[in-house]
Amino acid sequence: MGVLIKKFKDISIADIPQVGGKNASLGEMYNELSSEGVMVPDGFATTAEAFWLFLRENEIEKTLEDLLKELNREDFSNLQEIGPKARKLILEADLSEIFQQEIIEAYRDLGDDHEIEVAVRSSATAEDLPDASFAGQHDTYLNIMGNEALLRSVKECFSSLYTDRAIKYREDKGFKHHDIALSVGVQKMVRSDKACSGVGFTIEPESGFKDIIQLSGVYGLGENIVQGTVNPDEFYVFKPTLQQDKNAIVQKKLGSKEKTMVYAESNGHVSTTNIATEISKQTRFVLLDEEVITLAKWALVIENHYEKAMDIEWAKDGITNELFITQARPETVHHSKDKNIYIEFKLKEKGELLLSGNAIGSKIAVGPARILHSTKDSHKLQKGDFLITDTTSPDWDPLLKIAGAVITNRGGRTSHAAIVARELGVPAVVGTNLATQKIKDGELITVSCADGNTGSVYKGALKFEEKEIDFSSIKLPKTEAKFILSDPERAFQLSFYPNNGIGLLRMEFIITHMIKIHPMALAKFEEIKDPGVKKSIEELTQNYSKKEDYFIDQLSQGIAVMAAAFYPKEVIVRMSDFKSNEYANLIGGKQFEPKEENPMLGFRGAARYYSDLYREGFALECKAISKVREEMGLINVKVMIPFCRTLEEGKKVIEIMAKNKLVQGENGLEVYMMVEIPSNVILAEEFAKIFDGFSIGSNDLTQLTLGIDRDSELMASHFDENDPAAKKMIAQAIQKANEAGLKIGLCGQAPSDFPEFASFLVKEGISSISFNPDALLKGIDNINKAEALKK
Repeated sequence: MGVLIKKFKDISIADIPQVGGKNASLGEMYNELSSEGVMVPDGFATTAEAFWLFLRENEIEKTLEDLLKELNREDFSNLQEIGPKARKLILEADLSEIFQQEIIEAYRDLGDDHEIEVAVRSSATAEDLPDASFAGQHDTYLNIMGNEALLRSVKECFSSLYTDRAIKYREDKGFKHHDIALSVGVQKMVRSDKACSGVGFTIEPESGFKDIIQLSGVYGLGENIVQGTVNPDEFYVFKPTLQQDKNAIVQKKLGSKEKTMVYAESNGHVSTTNIATEISKQTRFVLLDEEVITLAKWALVIENHYEKAMDIEWAKDGITNELFITQARPETVHHSKDKNIYIEFKLKEKGELLLSGNAIGSKIAVGPARILHSTKDSHKLQKGDFLITDTTSPDWDPLLKIAGAVITNRGGRTSHAAIVARELGVPAVVGTNLATQKIKDGELITVSCADGNTGSVYKGALKFEEKEIDFSSIKLPKTEAKFILSDPERAFQLSFYPNNGIGLLRMEFIITHMIKIHPMALAKFEEIKDPGVKKSIEELTQNYSKKEDYFIDQLSQGIAVMAAAFYPKEVIVRMSDFKSNEYANLIGGKQFEPKEENPMLGFRGAARYYSDLYREGFALECKAISKVREEMGLINVKVMIPFCRTLEEGKKVIEIMAKNKLVQGENGLEVYMMVEIPSNVILAEEFAKIFDGFSIGSNDLTQLTLGIDRDSELMASHFDENDPAAKKMIAQAIQKANEAGLKIGLCGQAPSDFPEFASFLVKEGISSISFNPDALLKGIDNINKAEALKK
């Protein structure tokens, strides 16, 4: 008789044929990574040999084989008869006395002669199929205690090799049923029902950006994440600064977490149930920052050990408060993708937005909506239909494989629907809350995942374009080509484009969309007169003891995501440049903003930063930048001051920044100035003594050179960056910056729209040109042509 049981201490990754991928990985980590601090609960596994012996001793091996030969492989119409028969054969068979004895002995050893709670997990084994993950196809039993319950669970795991979904999975993958055995892993139970659990990827799962670790978490058992029952908390950790021991959490997203999965006992069997999560817990993150950092460091250790991107599961024990890794497997979506080839999708028209949620993938698709409330409705879904449902589980896999898109009410980026859609390359929008209510069965809809992390569902068939881009064929010019960016959601995807960093990061988008509150309304919250405004602010800042911290936290995260995406390339952040009428539209803004006849030429840019009307708001901006650079370690962030009218103003701003933890030159901090006022050009030599670099804002400089309000529809036809006067101003600015030995860039549309404008800038000796994302590639082409002519 061969080996029936192997303890984790005797298991390595080489044992996949004996104990399956899941158990082999656990043994490998338990033995190899414990010394590096990674906590893996101890356990043991039954072997493939034990499974084959069980079938032979009960004389059911051939019976199972014959039964599966009866499977209708055309339409699987008799799968729901074959599966239960196969499972019944195993459940009615007996485990041998010797096998039972070895299981019980290993169980007693695990608990130091005490009966302890264990998790009993299925791990499929395949001699010739080491890469087959069989993820989610077989059953797991949690919180099992006592010999009798353990033996019953082992047999139930054996039978789960023949769940309907597992049979169909093997058929789809072309695996022979009789080649696959089942190993059962028995592991010390982590009481996450009393704390929290979740999953993680050592790669950003949507874009495949390799320097991010993404962790998701819920209260209670992790099945709620997989099933997509609740929207989890999400944490994004940046690897390069994590390795520098910085607080490398660049973004946190609070999930709703309305349910907590806990244990419930019925008829002597331990089952699970979902209970309502207390409101106070829903509004808190499931993990402290230091716990997120610990898990991220472990994830990095695991990735380095396996030398590939990994998909991990973690759990926190609510009794001991210890964190554990409970599983790790290779990430399967991005490892084989050619990062040089990118398919770009773009909507060509606007439509009626029905709802939005988490975008999975980056595609756009048009098709008919089919609402399914359970797998019993499967006959309604035709190939290519868009599957609309509440949430999915592995039982839905056959339907997901024929769907043209997937939309769910519930679930986050690591829910079952998201993971399968990602693997299948199908666009999905998960966690929409109201998909089954807002979408009508049979109506034509458009699903767009082309705008970053937010996916949108539109009424009707919208026109879109699909373009394949081969980045390997694009040569970056000598003149730096940079992005103009404002939306953090697109940063990771855009980082794959050929680029030299971000020449202009507009923080106004982050303030408008993520923060929503006027900074002075946070700094002077007690002075707010409007009770409705106060209530709105209270709701948005409920998780912060100091209102100002909300602004600092949200702004720093938005900037950090973009800085991480392009690290170590420079990311130049322009301090806020709202006009007073735009600031007034923020929550609480009307009380703190003056009414101006001409906001374009009024209280904007540098003048605000040292004024009593905004000084405290600017301090919050500075503290956010300082947090990104000093705490998170993203020192590739540089700062740019807009609309600086005079030399004295420039000096005042530098002084005020220093008082707010942003000291020019400290830790390599460079401070740039926007060149957008004629005085900036006339006194460029003097401004060069105050600032470290320049960036031409061609719109404002043209406006003020020609005396044209660029917001005026009446004067729109007169506004022209190609005007000789505007170009002369730009040429002078470039010349003076070069003479002073400073870098000078330009941010604007003209170099991509007009090849001759790009040629003019290159000829004058511009250091860099920044483009909006949709214009970058055309802009690079124009610069390359201009540089070729210059030679």
